[in-house]
Amino acid sequence: MKHHATDAHTLAAAYALGALDDDERGAFEDHLRACEACRLEAAEFQATAARLAAAAAQPPPAAAKAQVMAAIDGVRQLPPRIPAPAAAPAFDGLLRRRAVPLALAAGVAAATLGGVAVWQTLHGQDLEQQARQAEQRLDAVSSVLAAPDARTVHAKTANGALTTVVASERQNAAVFTATGLPAPGAGKTYQLWLDHDGTMRPAGLIHGDGIVILTGDPADAGAVGLTLEPAGGSPQPTNAPLLLMTLPT
Repeated sequence: MKHHATDAHTLAAAYALGALDDDERGAFEDHLRACEACRLEAAEFQATAARLAAAAAQPPPAAAKAQVMAAIDGVRQLPPRIPAPAAAPAFDGLLRRRAVPLALAAGVAAATLGGVAVWQTLHGQDLEQQARQAEQRLDAVSSVLAAPDARTVHAKTANGALTTVVASERQNAAVFTATGLPAPGAGKTYQLWLDHDGTMRPAGLIHGDGIVILTGDPADAGAVGLTLEPAGGSPQPTNAPLLLMTLPT
């Protein structure tokens, strides 16, 4: 990932995700010493990445340990690792360009997919589908975080949850994450909204702590709202908003 010196202000997300090479990281850290705005933005991206990873983490199924232990004797041992051929370094450039989305994906996947090799032997098709869906979500989230124009805003809901929105105008996409949301209660769910000049349009559901890509058209919206709605959501808000957060620009 190579950038011109004039792009220094756009590297906060890549720096927070460890996606800069040694020269770029050193140059950006020199820039940080003189730029308070970039120091704050890099810290926000680091905090957001940590919240996203924590929110995406899921405990393994209750029966996983017993079934894995019972199946170990029947799982074929992997062959020894063989060093890659000398031509492998030719791919360094490609891998570096992929570093930003992979950096976040690796951190979240490590929290969610531990022990997947043996578990997949037992429940291959279901896990493959879940893994593909998780990978698609992670790709979408990390793509927004790594966008050169990504901007972050934080807020607190009326019921005490901490929320973050990361938006990219270039990608016309935004990621919403929440931590500390109380259980919505039986027959209820949290619904997200995009405020288009006073008109609230549905932007997805979030049932508790977690991460969602907002649906709809963030580029034409001025704010993100959160309400408590009947399960399945509503075409229009039926309760006062727990949150109305101005989209970052």
